[in-house]
Amino acid sequence: MSDDPADGGDAEDPVNAPEMPQESSDERMPTADESDDGSDRPVETDGEGVVGDHHEQGGEPAYPDPDDDVGGISTPPDDEEMPLADHIEEMVLRLAVVLLVGSAGTAIGLLWASQAIEHIWLNVFPYTVEEVPPPHIYHPLELWLTRIKVSALLGIMVALPMFVYQCYLFMKPGLYPHERKYYLAAVPSSVILAGLGMLFSYLLVLPVLFQYFTFYAEGSAEIAYALGETFNLVITLIGFLAIVFQIPLFIMLAIMMGVTTRRWLAQKRLYFWAAFAGLSFMFTMDPTMMAPILVAITMILLFEGTLLILKWVGRE
Repeated sequence: MSDDPADGGDAEDPVNAPEMPQESSDERMPTADESDDGSDRPVETDGEGVVGDHHEQGGEPAYPDPDDDVGGISTPPDDEEMPLADHIEEMVLRLAVVLLVGSAGTAIGLLWASQAIEHIWLNVFPYTVEEVPPPHIYHPLELWLTRIKVSALLGIMVALPMFVYQCYLFMKPGLYPHERKYYLAAVPSSVILAGLGMLFSYLLVLPVLFQYFTFYAEGSAEIAYALGETFNLVITLIGFLAIVFQIPLFIMLAIMMGVTTRRWLAQKRLYFWAAFAGLSFMFTMDPTMMAPILVAITMILLFEGTLLILKWVGRE
């Protein structure tokens, strides 16, 4: 046989050849030169890769409202784009207001600092007034520095509500309505818990601590309490326990906002206990080791008490 295709030996018959599937006109994707309605009108873009007809009557581009849910991402109702310099300026101004209020409280506290020192000294020792050991001053500026520290503690107490309020005003445009509700509920709760922590330290922890100090040295030496060192411990414990008493609030907010669950916190309790002990020994250390132990026990009790209340109300 001849190998010439003209003989028809191995050549395909164009008549009997299978037909190739034709692309339906309805399924064909429009090209960049055609619009979605099938016309030959060119497709316009908005310069940001968005293809389609985004023009309303009058020729103005129509974009989604930033308050609407766009692609599953929504924005807070009052959120506005601001330059970084404006954010920094607003933050500095709000901190200046807090510092002004704190400075005013400190200045007022200086007027009655001596009376406050005497009152605290007579009440932190679990004795009668006649049995309270007198303070000792070991350098000339010790009394004035102690007055400033006590006055600064009063200034911090006065400035704390203002600080929380200014933080809320700064973050308010970027918060959703439900987040504002949580924050507004947390503001008075935080202030109340801080006050309870200070009272707890002043009425319970400090008397127990100084009674232990006296018992620790009883029979071997007479303790000479230095005014400055004693008030350093007093102010540190009062301030630290004001923060420690925020633990229930932090746990409640974390659970309400879906960050964690009560069950997970209960499963990891040993890690939290270790963290509480580490923080206590880091910030409230004293030679007898009693102060950090008392603070660590307080933190653990607050943690476990909050989990117990959550379990009682059925919040997992």
